Amino acid sequence: MRKTIIALATPPLKSALAVIRVSGDEAFNITDSLFNKKISTVKSRSSFVGKISDKHGMVIDEVVLLAYPAPRSMTGENVVEIFCHGNPLIADDIIKAYLENGAIYATRGEFTERAFLNGKVDLIEAEAVNDLINSTTREARALSLKSLSGQASTLVINLKNQLGKLIGLIETNIDYPEYDDVEEANQELIKKEVKPLQKQIEKILSSGTEARFVHEGIKVALIGKPNVGKSSLLNALVKKDKALVSAIPGTTRDIVEGDVFYDGLMFHFYDTAGLHESSDFLEGLGIKKTQEIVSEADVLLWIKESEDKDEPLPVQKKQDQILIVVYNKDDLKTPPNNELHTSALKGEVENVLKAIRDKAITSEQTFSLPSLANKRQLSLLGRINSDLKQALEDNEEGAPLDLISASLLSAYQGLKALVGEEVSSDLEDEVFGNFCVGK
Repeated sequence: MRKTIIALATPPLKSALAVIRVSGDEAFNITDSLFNKKISTVKSRSSFVGKISDKHGMVIDEVVLLAYPAPRSMTGENVVEIFCHGNPLIADDIIKAYLENGAIYATRGEFTERAFLNGKVDLIEAEAVNDLINSTTREARALSLKSLSGQASTLVINLKNQLGKLIGLIETNIDYPEYDDVEEANQELIKKEVKPLQKQIEKILSSGTEARFVHEGIKVALIGKPNVGKSSLLNALVKKDKALVSAIPGTTRDIVEGDVFYDGLMFHFYDTAGLHESSDFLEGLGIKKTQEIVSEADVLLWIKESEDKDEPLPVQKKQDQILIVVYNKDDLKTPPNNELHTSALKGEVENVLKAIRDKAITSEQTFSLPSLANKRQLSLLGRINSDLKQALEDNEEGAPLDLISASLLSAYQGLKALVGEEVSSDLEDEVFGNFCVGK
């Protein structure tokens, strides 16, 4: 039997109301010992108005209390939600009273974790809860709601079932080759069944990578040699004097950040130190920080001047990073033809924002389709895609069925892991440890 848990579900601040959540087998019995009305006999969701008192019989507050009998609750256990006045002292005293009667503090994400373990949500839906809470744009919220409603899970489960059926057929062919009434798992059939699955996974992986930009925003590192106008461009993009601007090379020695919301996306800009050899200790530290930011960036915005057209890229670009070249200072010099150019001095930078968005989001369906977009999901999708490709290659080369089946089975296990049908306790800790307490 799991311990009954309790936590504040609203921020610990003064407000009109605070909400306290309790979940576990003893939630109703503990409440009976503190509340002036008996709730342990309820058979369906019920609401009450009454007083909660401490162990000495002193009234803590008059509250609204909602009781959700198991299994018809968000965790699948008996759940109590208490709406008290929003003084943190009141909420603390109510929680203390429950703790003194056998409840324990909930850990991060423990309510949602219990919902997952009790089959109320799958792992994709559980992760969507946290995504929804942390959404910073309406677009990210809309995508999170699609996953929370089960649309992304349904997509994965359908693919899993299709693949499971094919694996069953192949295994039957391997174990019972003498059966004449079983369809033959020949090379053509395997290609016909696996190829569409692999293409679908590839599509989900691609859209998920773009959906990650909707959820998390796009990290854009402004790079280039000293004095090309990186700081001026950052100021123009965020419409604030965030970075110091000077004609003296090497002014920027630390990372300066600024956020911009543009056409459905949040851009996180990082102005970096000019990339060049420097004997100055502080400037050298700035260049080292630049290299760290560059390695984490989704987009490298390479700021150049017209005479630097043939200059080599000053950093090592990773394969999945987007590179955009911008010619600055077009108010002073003529930029190369057909190249992206701007004047930070004049504030003419919308074309830069549009260029980043167009490179990052290749399909407007990214904003409307259910997606799998966090690191865990994208990593699993990459592995599944690799397994299916391997199966297709082995099949094309005429490999034995058991070798092909091994790759398909690995992909199948990956699909099960996506929805949480097979998940380790370490992974549970990793997923739910990112949640806030009380959710």
